[in-house]
This record gives sequence, C-alpha cells and structure tokens, in this order.
Amino acid sequence: MLKKMNVESFNLDHTKVKAPYVRLVGVTVGENGDQVYKYDIRFKQPNKEHMEMAGLHSLEHLMAENIRNHMDQVLDISPMGCQTGFYLSLLNHDSYDEVLKALEKTLQDVLEADEVPACNEVQCGWAQNHSLKGAQEIAREMLLKKDEWREVF
Repeated sequence: MLKKMNVESFNLDHTKVKAPYVRLVGVTVGENGDQVYKYDIRFKQPNKEHMEMAGLHSLEHLMAENIRNHMDQVLDISPMGCQTGFYLSLLNHDSYDEVLKALEKTLQDVLEADEVPACNEVQCGWAQNHSLKGAQEIAREMLLKKDEWREVF
C-alpha cells in the first residue's frame, strides 16, 4: 500500500484508469462559501502515451481562450506536467453535464481554428513551441471518444 499523499491525483491508481475521461477531482469550499470544482480531463492513457509538447502547448492556448466563451465560471484550465491531460477549475458550478458540453464545444473550436491565440513573444513564454496541427489532432482524437468521457475505470 502506498503512503497517502496530500495531492489527490497522487492517490489515484494511474494503472487502473482508462483514458480518455473527465472526472471530478474534488470540491474546495472557501471561507465565504464559494466552491471551486476541479476536474481531471484526461486525454491520454497514463504511462502509455502522452501529448507532444508543441501540440499540448497550442491546445492549452486554444482551450484557455475558447472555453470561456462557453462557461463563465472558469477559473483556470492548465496542462498536467505528465502531458496526459488538463485540470479545469470552476467557481460555483457543479453541473458535470455542462462541463462535458463546454469541453465538446471548446474542442470543436480547436478544430475550426486557423491560428493559435497569443502565439507570440509578447504574450507567450515559449512562442516558438506551438503546433496548431498538433493541437487539432489531439482535439480530434478526444472528440472521437466523447462517448467514453464518463467512464474513468
């Protein structure tokens, strides 16, 4: 048995999950009653495959910009260091179905994009490391398996 860790995802058995999936990681309640909902949006099977960095980087820009067109409650969407998925944090929003709909619309936006937003040295810390084509390939693969998003194990 592994030692219980402070980080929720470190307690998740990554050998048992079945990507792709969208999973509620947890809810944090603030001092004033606000609730932050954190989701694990897993694109790739842990320890078997990963997103290439340039495509992941462009996907991050595209999703960060576009998901806010579909949900007002987005605090952050950020990539996992293991390059297998993203974390989505929402404020006071607990509808799993709406998260799935917003994700689907956002990934459709990625497929329709003709450029990566903020892909320049002024707005990005590694502007040379982008691939719109790579981002679109990742989005396409995820959308093809949207019927599997609810199944984590």
